[in-house]
Amino acid sequence: MEVKTNEINGRVTTTVSIELTNNEEKKSEDKVDSGGDAEGGGKERANWGNGLEFLMSCISMSVGLGNVWRFPFTAYENGGGAFLIPYLVVLFFIGKPMYYLEMILGQFSSKGSVKVWSICPSFLGVGYGQAFGTVCVITYYSSLIALTLYYMVVSCQAILPWTYCREEWGLDCLDSLPKPDAIQHHNASHKLTSSSELYFTEIVAKEKLQIADGLGMPNLYLTLTLFASWVVIFLVIRRGVKSSGKAAYFLALFPYLVLIALLIRSVTLDGAVDGIIFFLNPQWKELLNLKVWKEAVVQCFFSLAVGCGPIIMFSSYNRFDHPIYRDAMIVTSLDTVTSMLAGITIFGILGNLAHNLNVTNIKEVVKSGTALAFISYPDAIAKFQAIPQLFAVLFFFMLFVLGVGSIVALQSTIVTIICDQYKSLKYWVVALITSICGFLLGVVYVTPGGQWILNLVDFYGGTYVIFALAIFEIVGVIWIYGLQNFCDDVEFMTHRKVSMYWRICWSFLTPVMMTIIFIYSVITIEPLTYKGIDYPDSANAAGWIIFIIGILQFPLWGLWYIKSHYKESFLTSFVVSLKATEYWGPSNPETRAKWYAYKTSLAEERLRQNSSNKISFFKQKLNNVIGRTTIDIFHKINIILFFLYIDLKKITFVENGASTYIYNDNLNTEQRIFKRNTEDIQLLTDGIGTGRKEPFLQNWLFDFKHLHQWRQIETKK
Repeated sequence: MEVKTNEINGRVTTTVSIELTNNEEKKSEDKVDSGGDAEGGGKERANWGNGLEFLMSCISMSVGLGNVWRFPFTAYENGGGAFLIPYLVVLFFIGKPMYYLEMILGQFSSKGSVKVWSICPSFLGVGYGQAFGTVCVITYYSSLIALTLYYMVVSCQAILPWTYCREEWGLDCLDSLPKPDAIQHHNASHKLTSSSELYFTEIVAKEKLQIADGLGMPNLYLTLTLFASWVVIFLVIRRGVKSSGKAAYFLALFPYLVLIALLIRSVTLDGAVDGIIFFLNPQWKELLNLKVWKEAVVQCFFSLAVGCGPIIMFSSYNRFDHPIYRDAMIVTSLDTVTSMLAGITIFGILGNLAHNLNVTNIKEVVKSGTALAFISYPDAIAKFQAIPQLFAVLFFFMLFVLGVGSIVALQSTIVTIICDQYKSLKYWVVALITSICGFLLGVVYVTPGGQWILNLVDFYGGTYVIFALAIFEIVGVIWIYGLQNFCDDVEFMTHRKVSMYWRICWSFLTPVMMTIIFIYSVITIEPLTYKGIDYPDSANAAGWIIFIIGILQFPLWGLWYIKSHYKESFLTSFVVSLKATEYWGPSNPETRAKWYAYKTSLAEERLRQNSSNKISFFKQKLNNVIGRTTIDIFHKINIILFFLYIDLKKITFVENGASTYIYNDNLNTEQRIFKRNTEDIQLLTDGIGTGRKEPFLQNWLFDFKHLHQWRQIETKK
């Protein structure tokens, strides 16, 4: 850098020239920060074969096990048909905005869920925390897939194995086969247990009575199906989107064929109408219960996979001009419709089960969670008069495909994070290693105590970690990077204006609603139970440790980034770390250049709107704080504080064409406001000529790395 100062006609003219040597340019290109990619030195990012592959992948990701067994029971327990109201409200004001926001982040930056935080590097820990929560979900989700595969295999027998009682189960066992004496047994004075329930608890899961009894040895058959499941997962993801995109057609469409077939079959069964009415019967008083709204948010997050990272990851493989708005609306709407169809199908079949058992209260045959899929539904299928084996195989194969579609997205997220960070690694190698790790961790859940661990990890490591970090995610993007900044990026990419609906949701409704519901859920948290049995204090302590580890990723990675990337005081470094780095933006150089030009033109246009008088100037600055310019909110606060600090009477505003120069006699040579000739950008710098990047009043467009020469900088003497 070279600084020259000359006096011409009473003015001090300072010319600063910056020349980057070839070595410096090379070093700059090879630099990798934790929020960005290696510029110029990394492998070109793959793209989907076509836009339909992306849509199918998103459908297979979002439409999963939660739609089939979690939504129906959640709806039934939280107001029945009335639950649709809070669910749809949450979908429109939290689910859709978050889903669309994550799609935008991924496609605009072509980065995974960690690297995307070049938009606000101090929030880097959000990406790592979400990855931690995703790993927690992957570990137990794969065990559920193993269960579906096991049931699918045993359903091929001439007699379904859960339809009859074993001698060792005693007289309290009730055959699931449609026998005349089944009703007689059911009407007995003492409580009976169905053979389907005993088959799951005694033969398949071999459940422990309590978590204190230990884990026990893994079930051999479940271990084999777990291994087979991970082989399928690896084969689907081994080549990234090139292989998973092709598999997505089957993973997304096949479940709908089976679901429609089961729906048609269920509505023709005796008692099905009663079951469907029971499911849809609204309990309006539940709408005043905040717990219902919390469950709606949890269901929405779990179903759409919001806050886990796969939406950002999948979108990062899109072409820059892909119509993601259309896809976001299709996926979020289809997910809701699927949940409703699944609920009607499941409760139609449960209504038939109640009819066959001569039970008037359908609630007696409804179970929650995995029990709904592996006890209630198999019990109902066993009573089908025509080829129950076929319907059992179809049902469990549908669950297997739904599970694989979801876990492929989750697992690909982790693989992408690793490959983005270490570009020399081969994708298939990382996919293989992570699949092996997933299998080994999943073995814990196929032990006799596995269901206890599953419930614990899902509650603390999945639900709460992902929910909490999703709040920080939208705060980092919308409140720190800036709503207007983000909307400008969206409009540049999509060529369409961002509607007021999205602006209001992103800036206020979504984060506020999420925060209120999260605080409520933490305050009213109840002791964790499984089958009505409380977890011991040691287990709850372990759960809270899992939660704390996930949440601490946010501040710890932020502190690491600040300490490793900046040498100034902590406060100064913290302010700088809230600003987008040079790695944020479109990855394609040509598109990136157009984006720079687009943002520059917006900055110039907004500068033209500033009046030359002081009142209008400060009024404009105040307006800018709430998002009317391309500079983030903290930048704007710094501007206001600076101008309030100095002596206002000695500031003069000089109009020169479209730009406003600001001169102040009190500013010394190391603190002067100047203007870059070629881009009409105002900038305040500390220590001119030192080459340091300063946080105060520095426009995001200004970057030493991309600037070879400053032409003329004029300040009033």
